[in-house]
Amino acid sequence: VPKTDDQELSPLRRMALLAYLLIAVFTAPSVNVCMRRRCCSHELFWGCSCCARSVGATYNENVDRSISGEAHSRERFVQAVQGVSNARAEYRRSGEEARVSNPRQNEPHLDTSTFALSGDSAHNQAMVHWSGHNSSVILILTKLYDFNLGAVTESSLWRSTDYGSTYTKLNDKVGSRTVLSYLYVCPTNKQKIMMLSDPEVESAVLISSDEGASFEKYLINFNILSLLFHPSQENWILAYSHDSKLYSSMDFGRKWQLVHDNVMPGRFYWAVMGLDRESDVVHIETRIGKGRAQYVRCRAQRCTEGNRQYLFPGHVDTNSLVVQDEYVFTQVTKSGRASYFVSYMRESFKRMKLPKYCLPKDMHIISTDEKQVFAAVQEWNQNNTYSLYISDSPGVYFILSLENLRTSRGPAGNLLVDFYKVEGINGMYLANKLMENHIKTFITYNKGQTWSLLPAPATDVAGNNLHCVLPFCSLHLHLEMSENPYTSGPITSKKSVPGIIVATGNIGTELSSSNLGMFITSDAGNSWRQIFDEEYNIWFLDNGGALLAVLHAATPIRHLWISLDEGKKWDRHSFSLAPLYVDGVLMEPETDNHIITFFGHFSHRSEWQLIKIDYKGLFSRRCMDGDYQTWYLHNKGELCVMGEKQIYMKRRPGNRCMLAQDYSRIYSSEPCPCTAYDFECDYGWERQADGNCSPAFWFNPNGAAKSCSTSQSFLNSTGYRKVLSNNCKEGGRKVFSPRRQPCHPRAPRGLQLSTSQGELSAPVGSNVTFMVSLNEGDSLRTSIQLDFGDGIKITYSNLSRADDGIKHIYRTTGIYRVTATAENSQGSDSSTLFLHITSPLERIYLSAPIVAIRGKEANLTAVVWPIHTRTLTFFWWFDNSSEPIITLEGSISHTFQREGKSKVTVQVASGSAVMQDSKVITVKEFFRSLLLSFSPALDEHNPDIPEWREDIGRVVRTALSQLLVSLYPGLPTTAELFILPDEHTSTEHKRGSEEALETISDIFVSALNQGLIHFELKADVRITVFMTQQTLAPLVDSNSLPSGSAMLMLLSVVFVGLAAFFIYKFKRKIPWIHVQTEDSHEKEPEVISTVGQNDTMSKVKLSEFPSQKEFMEKEMEARNRGNHFKVPLQQSKQSVLLEPVKKSVMIITNGAVTQNLHCNDLES
Repeated sequence: VPKTDDQELSPLRRMALLAYLLIAVFTAPSVNVCMRRRCCSHELFWGCSCCARSVGATYNENVDRSISGEAHSRERFVQAVQGVSNARAEYRRSGEEARVSNPRQNEPHLDTSTFALSGDSAHNQAMVHWSGHNSSVILILTKLYDFNLGAVTESSLWRSTDYGSTYTKLNDKVGSRTVLSYLYVCPTNKQKIMMLSDPEVESAVLISSDEGASFEKYLINFNILSLLFHPSQENWILAYSHDSKLYSSMDFGRKWQLVHDNVMPGRFYWAVMGLDRESDVVHIETRIGKGRAQYVRCRAQRCTEGNRQYLFPGHVDTNSLVVQDEYVFTQVTKSGRASYFVSYMRESFKRMKLPKYCLPKDMHIISTDEKQVFAAVQEWNQNNTYSLYISDSPGVYFILSLENLRTSRGPAGNLLVDFYKVEGINGMYLANKLMENHIKTFITYNKGQTWSLLPAPATDVAGNNLHCVLPFCSLHLHLEMSENPYTSGPITSKKSVPGIIVATGNIGTELSSSNLGMFITSDAGNSWRQIFDEEYNIWFLDNGGALLAVLHAATPIRHLWISLDEGKKWDRHSFSLAPLYVDGVLMEPETDNHIITFFGHFSHRSEWQLIKIDYKGLFSRRCMDGDYQTWYLHNKGELCVMGEKQIYMKRRPGNRCMLAQDYSRIYSSEPCPCTAYDFECDYGWERQADGNCSPAFWFNPNGAAKSCSTSQSFLNSTGYRKVLSNNCKEGGRKVFSPRRQPCHPRAPRGLQLSTSQGELSAPVGSNVTFMVSLNEGDSLRTSIQLDFGDGIKITYSNLSRADDGIKHIYRTTGIYRVTATAENSQGSDSSTLFLHITSPLERIYLSAPIVAIRGKEANLTAVVWPIHTRTLTFFWWFDNSSEPIITLEGSISHTFQREGKSKVTVQVASGSAVMQDSKVITVKEFFRSLLLSFSPALDEHNPDIPEWREDIGRVVRTALSQLLVSLYPGLPTTAELFILPDEHTSTEHKRGSEEALETISDIFVSALNQGLIHFELKADVRITVFMTQQTLAPLVDSNSLPSGSAMLMLLSVVFVGLAAFFIYKFKRKIPWIHVQTEDSHEKEPEVISTVGQNDTMSKVKLSEFPSQKEFMEKEMEARNRGNHFKVPLQQSKQSVLLEPVKKSVMIITNGAVTQNLHCNDLES
């Protein structure tokens, strides 16, 4: 049997122990831990077994095992024999230690045994879990996590069936090559274990139903990032994958089904029993865009689009969905201001109302216990602090409880608020507040209605007087939760021992991180004692009847301290022969096995050491009735706390008996008469210096009462509301409670109309929800009419019928005037909003004439798809103008004042989306154009795509001696040729130029009508180019007839073969043409590039053109045969070459002038 620490070892035994000497100088391993949090079954669990490994729920903490220089130079003895030792107690009283040399059997003692996980010395992470309630099975997963690779490279699974005395390695059972990454235990049946393999090796789950005695492996096709177990169904699990998909399993991971994709991490929740109608309902937040998400509710195995419910109208902010107890919370940010919404008992969402000028920048839900919401709100003038607000039961109306709470950020960036609920005492909380640049700890006994500083102990741990007097000096406590679930954290309390709080803190003017000590209260914070002058981790043992303290230090330790009298006396025990770097302490709460497990390392490179400690030897028997005493809960002598007098039972200090797990802590409870102390100021009211509640300057207490909508009377607030869970009883004359008053007829005043999200725009086809509210008036007798502005009206007999909002769907885009009218016998009131119904812009096309006449108006039209009505803004830019012309219509008339090329750009704005199109317009004094058509065979080969039209255009241009041709979309295939005057034609030669253009046009008409222009499309497919129509507009007097572009359009309509697209390009603002064009989805003609000089194609020579006499004879002959303009005058295979003339011929392609031909001889 190994000796205790104060006995000498024999030389022989010393030599035996030296054989197992280990020297440690290496890097410390780390512990894989999960933050303590509220899990799915609403019970606080230790470790990662229950909690989903979501964002902010896990934390890999590198445990600091650095040792002092003196420790580096010493050798560590390692317990070599796995045996049982009796560690006797050493007593500590009044800061001094007393040692007893001869332990006796009836003295308090611990039974310990040590087990080393051999072969895992390199593993730097561990997950430890006690399997089940009163179970003897402990599972330990150790891992080697490579921080460079970001993956687990080795793992070992160990299992103990004797409360941790011995462990068996299970790597062979799970597969020798399987690398395990995480261990989960079902919270409702801890015999069911699930383990995840590392996805870098394989994606699989290993399932056990017998506490890890055997495993089944199932391969999966996704990588699991986190799991969420159902709060009551042990086989139902939600799994979140690396690619933001959510899966569900109803057979404990054997088969998985996709629930939804694009799910936000940690924003998925199981149904809450008693609130959701089906137990397999899942609440999900899904991402739909940057910063935007949707709240979706569906069933886990039936979440198709048709089975999904979108309970919140419109989108919500990402990472804002919280489903907790009776509440569902969301957030919507518009124009930089956030609005918060709540659904209580799964009813419709209502906007959460904070005091009017709170103007929150951020909000976090702290607690929803006892059907009340505690929220931390960062107001507009706060930067590093938050304020505590408390709601009514539905979570709608909030009042301020405490300003400037201290906050910090966790490892994952999550907000940590210094706010602590004391277990076991109703309405008791602790909070750290910033006050005059100092952090101070405050306590409340009435759920935040009043707060006060903590009184400091009278003496320190050594018995020296402290002389700390309120309010100048007080006790300050660290209230943050532990990031490591295997440590107790800086503060702890327990429901089974009401009134006892143990915390880390300091005494002085403010909270400090230095000079820390441990403090305890046994009377619910009325008085405190210092128990240690260093920082310790402290746990409750024996259902709260004993306290365990372990020094919180980076150096190895071998002692622990235990107290059976609420910290008045501490017994020191040795739990290990060699000092141990303690990584954590594991215990199963609420059990009767009296076993705890220490795990850690003797050195930086030694194996994991598991030390089992059975502390049953501290007690001599089970407690009887005579072992208990009573104590009164009070607040500085006031026995009425939360409206009642409560008497608790606890074990008499010093009695070494084991507490029964089910003994009653509350001995008696008696309600008290209500006082102002039991009430808080109602919403819109503020506490004054005299303690009374008065209306805030922004609040009208005579506003309409909502309860008037359902009855003939209403409860009128007196400015106070009873603290929730307060059990006081008011007498006959109720001073503070709301008073019932009759609803008197009043004219409606302050009618407000808004959309549910406060937006003034909505997509076409969406369900818009209008909210109507009335500040003053008899809502029960007031009718509401809502005119949606699209010809539909709806009327409600009273305002209560519109409490959940009024929904309407707009089928077309436009701006709608929505008017709400409230009316009763006393008068009426109305409210109006203008709602923009929009649809996304898909395409824009600028319709403009290819050629315009100088000094004459040209019509420009921007065509958008889909059609919008009065919801777009158009910006027109002409040439190099510095400012645009802004219109709300898509058409504009513009006069071009100089000849040449002019670029027009139109931009269309729809909300934040902007699209544009541009055109280049050639401006001339006059012009002439020809429309071209082709042999029907060309249509058979026309796929009507831009690339094809570009190639055909190039071929036709080559056939026309390099003139430019514009092909239009659609069938039959058409093109257009423009003949323009020379750029340098003077005004006095205008008449001659017009005659020259007519002569050139006649030449082209003759050649085209004779079929002399043709090209080979492919073998045995010859395409002939004809003239379809000659426009007359450029050659008439522009003073007496419409502009050239208008005449060109009107004549073009006659020809059925022309595409509607071409008609649109030269239209005036004629309604039927406008409609026809908007319905067309043809693209504009493409710009055709010129061809090279070496392109070979048949050419037409001017000398081979027929004379005018021959032309007329052939024309008459063709008319007699009924084939006008289709019979060529001569069948010549030779090319016809156009001799140069002294004018310019232009072919317009795709609305762009691409080439001019300058001629020298006018007569030719």
